[in-house]
Parts: sequence; structure tokens; C-alpha cells
Amino acid sequence: MAKEIMRQLPKEEIIYVGDSKRCPYGPRSQEEVRTFTWQMIQYLQSKNIKMLVIACNTAAAVVLEEVKRALDIPVVGVIYPGASSALKATKKEHIAVIGTSGTIASKAYTKALKNINSKVQVDSLACPPFVPLVEQGIFAGDEAKQIVHHTLQPLNAREFDTLILGCTHYPLLAPVIKEWAGTSITLISSGEETAREVSGLLYHGETAYTDERIPTHAFYTTGEEELFKRLADQWLEMDVGHVQTITIDKL
Repeated sequence: MAKEIMRQLPKEEIIYVGDSKRCPYGPRSQEEVRTFTWQMIQYLQSKNIKMLVIACNTAAAVVLEEVKRALDIPVVGVIYPGASSALKATKKEHIAVIGTSGTIASKAYTKALKNINSKVQVDSLACPPFVPLVEQGIFAGDEAKQIVHHTLQPLNAREFDTLILGCTHYPLLAPVIKEWAGTSITLISSGEETAREVSGLLYHGETAYTDERIPTHAFYTTGEEELFKRLADQWLEMDVGHVQTITIDKL
């Protein structure tokens, strides 16, 4: 997500907060997700942001509309852009969605897909092992392949042609997932479509930077700095520089 926004909007500063300490959100209650998300938002508001992107699918499913109503800046989630992209890609009108337990239980993608196209058939599957796998930096190899293929077994008999990676961690596993899915299935990551929406809103609102500035990005984590930096460097394929730990009690 952040990588795609940086690519499409190279002059914008990104302030990235990763709640590594309390990740994953998927198995948590909606009230916990709501509380944690608002804590992150309150911290970001102190940075005078001009737009908020809720890049976590679980958080977006729980609080997106509530946050949109409460804030006076544009707020973008990842679910509708991902659903829209999947509907453009599918030929059979049969889409599968994988995500955390919380995202799948919310039926947020099913609702979004059917709001756009009521005829679409949707298969959903929670994949709890995927986020811990990525957080450990295991994106490939025998262990990743075994866990991914085993977890996705319930979808083996389904005849979908498009698969939504309904968690921002999952694109890191895309090569392994693609090996399981085969060439006939299109994988959809909401990052590119969400970045387009962000770009459109900034330019439409005339708040996008158009000068020759070189942005300075900032990265924060609630967890361990060294681990977060190592993973962020891998995810974004760049040196993110200094990572600062946020103390939750002070949010």
C-alpha cells in the first residue's frame, strides 16, 4: 500500500504507523479494533495530516464509515477499491476473498462486491496463519508454501477466476499464493487501486504537491524497532531510515 502510494505520488510525505505490538487485528473483538485504530488515528492527527488511509482491512471493515463522519479530512479505506478492481478483472462474476478472521467475519468485501454487482458470487476464507508468517519475514520457501497451500485447501473445489488478497500483509505471499492458484486466477491487491483513489482525491481537492520537493517519510511502530525496520525495508524495497517506537500509554 505505502509502496504504491509512494510510486504514484512521489512528492507526498508518508507518515506510517504500524501497530506491530498488537498485530494481528483479525482475531480481536470489534471493540478492541475500534479502540486501537482510534489510538493510531489520534497520533496521526497530531502530525497535521491532510489525508488518512486506513490500510488495515480489519480496521477499515470496523471503523471506516465512523472515522469518515468524525474527521474533516479525506479518509480512504482499502475494501471498496479492492472490490472495484476485482469486479473489473473477473470474467465469471465469481470472486474469492481471503483475509483475517475479523475481515471475513465482517463480510465487508462481500457487501462491497454485491453493492457494486448484485450478481457476483463470492467465496470467503479466513487465513489466520498468514499474518504471523509474514511478520516473521517468511515470504517464500518450503514452510511458506506448505502453510499457504494447506490453508487455502477449502477453496480448491471453487471455480472463481479472481482472488482478492484481503489483508495488506498478503501481497508479500503473492508468489506462493499464485503458485497455488495457477495462471487462470487473477490476484487482486487493493494497494494500486487505493493509491489511485488517494491520488484522485488529492488532485481533485488541489492539495497534492506539484513542486520539485523531495519528501521525507516517517515510520513509527508500537513494537520492536529493529524487526519493524527489517520488514519495512523488505516490503518497500528501500531503506526506510530511522524507525521510532511509539509508547501506547502516551497515545
